[in-house]
Amino acid sequence: MRQKFLDFYAQRGHQIVESASLVPEDPTVLLTIAGMLPFKPIFLGQRSPEFKRATSSQKCIRTNDIENVGRTARHQTFFEMLGNFSFGDYFKEQAIAWAWELVTQGFGFPPERLVVSVFQEDDEAYGIWKDKIGVNPKRIKRLGEDDNFWVSGPTGPCGPCSEIYYDFHPEKGDKEIDLEDDTRFIEFYNLVFMQYNRDLDGNLTPLQNKNIDTGMGLERMAQILQNVPNNYESDAIFPIIKTAAEMGEIDYSQADENTKVSLKVIGDHMRAVAHCITDGIRPSNVGRGYILRRLIRRVVRHCRLIGIYEKQGDKTLVTPQIAEVAIALGESVYPNLRVREAVIKGELEREESQFLKTLDRGEQRLEEILAKMQASGQKTISGQDAFTLYDTYGFPLELTQEIAAEKGLLVDLAAYEVEMEAQAERSKAARETIDLTVQGSLDQLAEQIQSTEFLGYSQLTTAAVVEVVLVSGKPVGMAEAGTAVQIILDRTPFYAESGGQIGDRGYLSGEDLLVRIDDVRKDGDFFVHIGKIERGTVKAGDRLTAQIDTACRRRVQANHTATHLLQAALRKIVDESISQAGSLVSFDRLRFDFNCPRALTPEDLAQVETQVNTWISEAHSGDTSIMSLNEAKAKGAIAMFGEKYSEQVRVLDFPGVSMELCGGTHVSNTAEIGAFKIVSESGIAAGVRRIEAVAGPAILDYLNVRDAVVKELSDRFKAKPEELPDRITTLQNDLKSAQKELEALKGELAIAKSDKLVDLAETVGDYQILVAEIPQVDPEALKTAAERLLHKLKAGAVVLASVPEADKVSLVAAFSPEVNKKGLQAGKFIGAIAKICGGGGGGRPNLAQAGGRDASKLPQALESAKKDLIAGLG
Repeated sequence: MRQKFLDFYAQRGHQIVESASLVPEDPTVLLTIAGMLPFKPIFLGQRSPEFKRATSSQKCIRTNDIENVGRTARHQTFFEMLGNFSFGDYFKEQAIAWAWELVTQGFGFPPERLVVSVFQEDDEAYGIWKDKIGVNPKRIKRLGEDDNFWVSGPTGPCGPCSEIYYDFHPEKGDKEIDLEDDTRFIEFYNLVFMQYNRDLDGNLTPLQNKNIDTGMGLERMAQILQNVPNNYESDAIFPIIKTAAEMGEIDYSQADENTKVSLKVIGDHMRAVAHCITDGIRPSNVGRGYILRRLIRRVVRHCRLIGIYEKQGDKTLVTPQIAEVAIALGESVYPNLRVREAVIKGELEREESQFLKTLDRGEQRLEEILAKMQASGQKTISGQDAFTLYDTYGFPLELTQEIAAEKGLLVDLAAYEVEMEAQAERSKAARETIDLTVQGSLDQLAEQIQSTEFLGYSQLTTAAVVEVVLVSGKPVGMAEAGTAVQIILDRTPFYAESGGQIGDRGYLSGEDLLVRIDDVRKDGDFFVHIGKIERGTVKAGDRLTAQIDTACRRRVQANHTATHLLQAALRKIVDESISQAGSLVSFDRLRFDFNCPRALTPEDLAQVETQVNTWISEAHSGDTSIMSLNEAKAKGAIAMFGEKYSEQVRVLDFPGVSMELCGGTHVSNTAEIGAFKIVSESGIAAGVRRIEAVAGPAILDYLNVRDAVVKELSDRFKAKPEELPDRITTLQNDLKSAQKELEALKGELAIAKSDKLVDLAETVGDYQILVAEIPQVDPEALKTAAERLLHKLKAGAVVLASVPEADKVSLVAAFSPEVNKKGLQAGKFIGAIAKICGGGGGGRPNLAQAGGRDASKLPQALESAKKDLIAGLG
């Protein structure tokens, strides 16, 4: 079905576009929720299209109605959206004509089984369906704005849409067609006619370029064409359900409705989980990571509900087995599922193991709560109980709600929120250091002191008045020299740590007063200057001068602007979809974490570094402006995913290079950075990479350290710096040669020692056996000796042992073909002997090696080997 759709539109001039990641470029959306999302910048006019027509099969995730999964015929979290798109090319008539042709001729749907809907005011679409396509007017339904008018948000491109429904019961006739009746109708193809732009007042004006955005649900098509009662029983999902049922020894066809719901949840969620992890999402307690964690936990819980753990064993982890089916189902279209197989199963193992422990504790406590409620006739779980389950047992609120709903109970959410707020207050009260406790004091002082005015974008020094002095987070009347203090001023040039940029350093000074400021933190609207009084005393009301360390500020500005350039270079050279996952901008270095599905090659890093330095040398001037968030996004400004922004935002723009939302401090021209150097690149999580680098004055520190190392190496090797690589290579080669010679000598020594053992061989029937220890011989030499001895014995078996290092045992077994025919295999034999010495091993039937950790048991192991050989050959 997927391929038929794509081929149909490819034959009509559409470019087939691969599915985008579930992690969208759009920072306003957690996950890719629709087929049009990757094209949103084009629809918004932010990016010019590379082609006028496109078609795709886009993987999507929606969890807004997760409670309906498994309970209705067609609610899913993960689904594929087939789509065809026109960017200012064809419009309504062509889109409708092709859709009808595809549905009736391509997929063979009888016209009498189809119903279409149009927006109630869209006479044009109605006329096309009736007059051009020939649909019976009784089977064309006009619907209101909620059903048939698509919007991208409060403002922006929008337009009417037309939907195609499949009728499972056409015999009921055309008189009372109710498209809300999902037992009869299923909507499977939606055609959106983006022809208007909506402004802030809600006014609609025609777009210069009219666009087409369609979506056909692949799983819904599968339900219809495969003639199954719901999406879950199609070949897109049912193999996963079948596997889960078999693991629980359940006959799906005979299962009760609750069991079927659980199996459907497992089938749906496991597809979502596999694709999320493949696209670099990791389970966590925030954002999309929390959505993933919740999906995994729902799978685990439903596996428990239907007894899979009872059948498989309580300690068996079942999710990796179920995931294997999801991977196999999707790998032909999404090969990264198989590439990332180990990551998928590894994440599932960790999450399942951790959540099973949580479930055991939480469910036991919840059962106690429910028992008390049943005895007293209560119908609502108290907010305090729900909070205790969460806070003490790690039991998620939504899981408490889900279990309660299954028993016809409610949870007091308002009281739960009160408990959460109270816990937050208790946490504040319990904090002991200034950056953690000051908020409690500020809450009490907020009415008495004014918020801090920040002047640091334009001023490096300013006169200021002390609003409050705190010691260990508590307000004091006065503080003297030698005291660690936290000071809040009415105004400040000091930047407070935020957005990854550390706080400024500097001094507060007055008449016979000097306070060294080591850090600045922000609590609400207050800037907290953290430092130590060098001389004098300070109290509220004092007038002083606040002066930042300009050298430190220049360093951090260079590193911060370099971070912006680095992101721009990564998006340009490595992957346009790269987005920031975190950062640190310090005085001496910068760190940039970003979402990327692969490691960067040395060539990638070299190109990125060159590009950043090129932009620096080109001396691009920066422009800072304040604008609305919507305006900034419309202009293409990059926002950090997950960051909360106010309606008015600060935009830093280096035209043609980088445009980002940022409240940090920056150079005014890229030339001020001087230079940029990447220090390292590494992976820090699934799908998340980290680059550490230096820029500006910090590069000199970096180079000085490296220069000192090179000088020391030059002195040691008596070579010029440029000669060091060749000198080291020569030494490495010499070392390898010496090691080979040593290994050869060890082998000769082992052979010499082993030759003396031939006379110790014993005859057992038609065979000769030799079991012996050769002192202080490494494993490779021991193996050589065993093979040589067996050659001399011919039909027989050799078992040798050695202790090359303290508490390290080496064992080897060499068996002739005649011994193998008696049923003895060297691999299995030596593995069993090694266990006596606290180890293990194995190998081929004729030659195998093993090791152990307990040398004191070696005599016992050799005695056992001898007895076993005699018994096996006697």
